[in-house]
Amino acid sequence: MNRWFPLIGLEIHAQLNTKSKLFSNASKKFMATPNSCVARFDASMPGTLPILNRKAVELAVATSYALNCQVALKSSFDRKHYFYADMPQGYQITQQRAPLAKHGFVDYLSESSKMKRVHIHQVQLEQDSGKSLHDEKEGLSLIDLNRAGVGLVEIVTSPDIRSSSDACSFVKEVMKILQYIGSCTCKMEEGEFRVDANVSVSADISVMGTRTEIKNINRFKGIKQAIDYEITRQIKILQEGGKVVNETRGLTNSGETVSMREKESAYDYRFMPDGNLPYLILHTNESIGKAQHKNAINVDEIRSNLPTLPSEYRRRLQNEYPFEKDIIDFMLVS
Repeated sequence: MNRWFPLIGLEIHAQLNTKSKLFSNASKKFMATPNSCVARFDASMPGTLPILNRKAVELAVATSYALNCQVALKSSFDRKHYFYADMPQGYQITQQRAPLAKHGFVDYLSESSKMKRVHIHQVQLEQDSGKSLHDEKEGLSLIDLNRAGVGLVEIVTSPDIRSSSDACSFVKEVMKILQYIGSCTCKMEEGEFRVDANVSVSADISVMGTRTEIKNINRFKGIKQAIDYEITRQIKILQEGGKVVNETRGLTNSGETVSMREKESAYDYRFMPDGNLPYLILHTNESIGKAQHKNAINVDEIRSNLPTLPSEYRRRLQNEYPFEKDIIDFMLVS
């Protein structure tokens, strides 16, 4: 009987802790009256242009450094085209091709009390979408654009994770980091912190199988349920001689994953540079004096002002006190 090896990569979407949206001055207040926090740009009114939120960039840079990433002093924005009713523009502004940061890592303590590492492929700034609200009884679909255009950092990992428990431990560590530096409050119940899980299984540990993506998971129980169910489902398909379909799936309330659509390719999204946004230029201590804009951002200053991170507190507690993992984890979130 074959032994199957799961490979799991995550995409974490964290709303940045700003008062306004990424490219407009509209409020991002949670539970506001539907469609009351929508600027003309968010509604894609003709002639409106994006104005980048400086605070969002600063928080994204801090997040990147806290995740041990290399921050690019020059990055760019792309349009990712897809046609959902809750995206009035018909595209999402993101940073697919030249992201803000790359090549990071996060060390975390697994449930077995072993230190493990997940590599961060890239960190990018992007817009959140609005919300579609479906009333099956009345046969209606309603759109709330309050969330449309809210600033996110998307944290894309390499497929370094092997189990659902490790995925949960890693996500908890990332959540602690973002909360410590203040870039995201990480209130999963308010949709501020969501996870997409990319899961594949293979009989050969050196070969990645066909992956599926489970979208918009906003609770830890759901992360574990989605990954475990998907691993079991894919193994069953392969054992029966079938092929896993590269698709996007959703998680039901019962803990099962269901097909939503076949996975789009980069070609389907038709990525193209956003012509309304220039390159995002950042500065160091050496170059800040030559900056031509009064709102220029100094990445060295942001990095030097980072607070002590959970990993450092954990090392101190482990070295000075004989605490168990659960006690240390409790102290880190207190």
